[in-house]
Amino acid sequence: MAESSRIAPPESDAGSGRVADSSPDKDSQIEAGATVRPFVPARLLRSGNRQTIFGSLFPARPSITGTTIRQILMEDDDSLILHDDCPPGWRPGGHTAILMHGLSGCHQSGYMVRCASKLLQRGVRTFRLDHRGCGAGETLARYPYHAGRTDDVAAIVNSVEKICPDSPISLVGFSLSGNLLLRYLGQHPESLPLCLFRAVAVCPPVDLQQCTDYMSQTSAGQRYDWYFTRRLIAQVVNSPMWRDTLPLAGVQHAPRRLFEFDELFTAPASGFDSAHHYYSEASSRDHLHRIRVHTTILASSDDPVVDPRPLQSVRLPENVQLLLSRHGGHLGFIGRSGVDPDRRWMDWRVVEWLLD
Repeated sequence: MAESSRIAPPESDAGSGRVADSSPDKDSQIEAGATVRPFVPARLLRSGNRQTIFGSLFPARPSITGTTIRQILMEDDDSLILHDDCPPGWRPGGHTAILMHGLSGCHQSGYMVRCASKLLQRGVRTFRLDHRGCGAGETLARYPYHAGRTDDVAAIVNSVEKICPDSPISLVGFSLSGNLLLRYLGQHPESLPLCLFRAVAVCPPVDLQQCTDYMSQTSAGQRYDWYFTRRLIAQVVNSPMWRDTLPLAGVQHAPRRLFEFDELFTAPASGFDSAHHYYSEASSRDHLHRIRVHTTILASSDDPVVDPRPLQSVRLPENVQLLLSRHGGHLGFIGRSGVDPDRRWMDWRVVEWLLD
């Protein structure tokens, strides 16, 4: 459900930045999508917890230069920030992609920069989004972003369509933005712009209530829950989003769970009656069957943050493909060498799904 640039490990098992190879076995195969190259975890990173920790502690951000910063003003006077990376030789009408980060992430999150760099090398103009109050937009929002702000996605798509007229636009959402993307695609499919080409959602928490319950069931999940909650509190305190009238301002002890944070801050600051109301309204699970855009969803069975089971219980349309890996953790997917040009299996699959 959440993401950050660094995660304090629930266990001290992340090891060094060096990884060893494992051998393919039946436990490493993708359960759906026979044409997809299966994910085989590096030998020392077979658990979902280790995959998640390593992917965060070693983000491997390549350098991207020449970025244009674009401020998108919303109707409520908040602003979103787009980081526009245009490859040499790109022309109007060429492929464009919008990347959206997870909870407590930003345009500089490792997976955002890595995927943008790979897409740029293939001639795709890439826009990395900073949600409300995040990254370069941390002082430009009075209201928090959340899993149901589909109007923000619509505004970004509309802006990119104006910047790049006649270009096909693909969308990629990671973690919480994966749910946001799927909600956007399925909420009013008949009114989506014709420029939308493809979409990829990675580790999306399509049932927000079940996701928060899932983290509370294990000690590792509880550590992630506490860590992300702490980061979110730090993000909103002393920011334009802070208001003394919100319940969070009146508590004696800081919340330790995302549910508590959403109950005390996200829900009341966003017009919801409660965290339960927010989760019900923002979850994408009940909208997946209406998606018309060609969409791929990637999840892992050993994700310590997001419960993948809600995805398995939904009947998806033929244009939506679910790829459920037995391994990979949450936004990890650090694979064996020799399969792709680098070990970041997730990044290469995102590129393939957008371009092939």
